[in-house]
Amino acid sequence: MHAIRVRIGILGLALLAGLAAPSTATADTAPTATVEEQRLDGAVPQEILRRSGFDSAAPGLARALAQAHSYAQAERAVLRQGSLLWRRAVDRAQGRGPAGGDLSRDDDRPLYWARLGMTREVRTWQPGFVLSDGQRTRLLSELEITSRGQDAVRYPHDRAVRRILVTGFDPFTLDRDIRISNPSGATALALDGTTIRTADGPARIEAVVFPVRWQDFADQTVERTLRRWLPRVDLFTTVSQGRVGRFDVERTNGAWRGGFPDNDGIGSTETIPVTDPATQPQWTSTTLPYQAMTSAATGRFPVYDHTEVTEVPAGGGDPVVRPDGPTPGSSARAGGGGNYLSNEIAYRATLLRDRLGLHDRLPGGHLHTPVLEFGAGNTDPATGTVTDPVFVRNRLDIIAQARAIVTVAADATFGEVSSR
Repeated sequence: MHAIRVRIGILGLALLAGLAAPSTATADTAPTATVEEQRLDGAVPQEILRRSGFDSAAPGLARALAQAHSYAQAERAVLRQGSLLWRRAVDRAQGRGPAGGDLSRDDDRPLYWARLGMTREVRTWQPGFVLSDGQRTRLLSELEITSRGQDAVRYPHDRAVRRILVTGFDPFTLDRDIRISNPSGATALALDGTTIRTADGPARIEAVVFPVRWQDFADQTVERTLRRWLPRVDLFTTVSQGRVGRFDVERTNGAWRGGFPDNDGIGSTETIPVTDPATQPQWTSTTLPYQAMTSAATGRFPVYDHTEVTEVPAGGGDPVVRPDGPTPGSSARAGGGGNYLSNEIAYRATLLRDRLGLHDRLPGGHLHTPVLEFGAGNTDPATGTVTDPVFVRNRLDIIAQARAIVTVAADATFGEVSSR
């Protein structure tokens, strides 16, 4: 089996660092910025930060770190600033507090670029005390976790309030168009901490955001974040940007990475690496009420029950596209959501659901949103602007329809349960 592994990701190093004794590294060994962080200095990221007011985030963390005279003080600064960034992004998306600039409040990009500015500050920081490589890596891990809302999931203790978990992603394909926004991340910000009305009463939605980096997924960021919550929620859906002009409820997820470069320019082509690979299935399936979700009137985009996969048939041969799902004994080459990180988060989340013994009682799966498109006169990234009215309207429509689809899923699930 062929695997491409070019760099070790932040969270993988954090996992190792948590088990190892601190090294004798000093501030002189501070690493340089990552490929993802190096894009920060471009005109578009700087404009997005300036026009949202999020250009203050990285300097704020830098000032806090400058006042830290020990690892413990630095850790407190990172935890505080990371949590504040997530809360600030959620509040902005949901209309609380000042907008900070003229960018639409629903824009997910300020959070993304501000986080990268903060991780770059931590990565290149030269403190006046000895900071081991392991300690720096733990700071980076804590910043990732807090600024993505991964430690901020809070549900009411009242079990009469149903619990829904939603995940989103960072922007990606930035070398193709650095202006890009990810409607799944925008949806996560818009829905986090909100309450919807369902057929069985109120339901609280909590949301988190994940990076577009292969190594973080290999290092179990999805499992570490979701393992605590899946046994406690009533419904979950991972969300990502998918195809032009349509939503898709992905029926089947495949255990294969297709190698497309991530946000650090790294490709990975292999079977999805998981714990206990001896029991790893080639396919997992949605338990979301896809028939209800695809038949309801939820917005201007059609919603499809997407069943197509690509497989190597049992016995071998070339990959074959199967419009109606995998055949017995086949090996995955693409799930309904492809073979990038959209498919992988769906595979990991549903495999975790199944390994926790929740397949028959926890509705969960993956929702692909439409591609977020700029207006007709603003499609060239070389000459275009960072936003336009059509772009904003498209994102708002996708967010509203995603909320409606989740509500339909909750109605179908909770109404059925309460009627038994």
